[in-house]
Amino acid sequence: MASKSSFTPDEWARIVASPMVAGMAITAAEPSGLWSLLKESMSSGWALLEAKKDANANPLVKAVADDIADPATRDAVRHSFQERFKGSEFSAAKQKAIDELRAVAGILDTKAPEDAPAFKAWLKHVAQEAAEAGREGGFLGFGGVAVSDAEKATLAEIDGALSGGGTPAGIAET
Repeated sequence: MASKSSFTPDEWARIVASPMVAGMAITAAEPSGLWSLLKESMSSGWALLEAKKDANANPLVKAVADDIADPATRDAVRHSFQERFKGSEFSAAKQKAIDELRAVAGILDTKAPEDAPAFKAWLKHVAQEAAEAGREGGFLGFGGVAVSDAEKATLAEIDGALSGGGTPAGIAET
């Protein structure tokens, strides 16, 4: 089973940030009101808390959920996140997030092949939870739909990015 020591510090920061990146992709797919934005943004944090409490969680998911409490890890995640998204227009954030999830999938496939399927499934779950967190198209929380067409399309893109994997920056193909 993979653990923090299976990855370089940069790779680990990207893996730990990946639940937030999945939520960000959904939020950027169709920005809505402040309340929906807050709910969608908070959903990845809730997913980490749930994983931390879940005795049956995949060990790598649990390691991510546990390690996010470490201030050094949070700083590394913040730095990694800023490095990848700094200066991005909001309209480009969704594609950058999808690309980052594709890179994370490649890291997982290369460094943690036994844990990769369960971790990727968890990231898809995090994205689905973010999509369902806020209603889209309503007024003041009334009406609208639970998951918009744009969010459904983004969920499909996330699925493709995580399923297809890829070669992340810094890892050579063999």
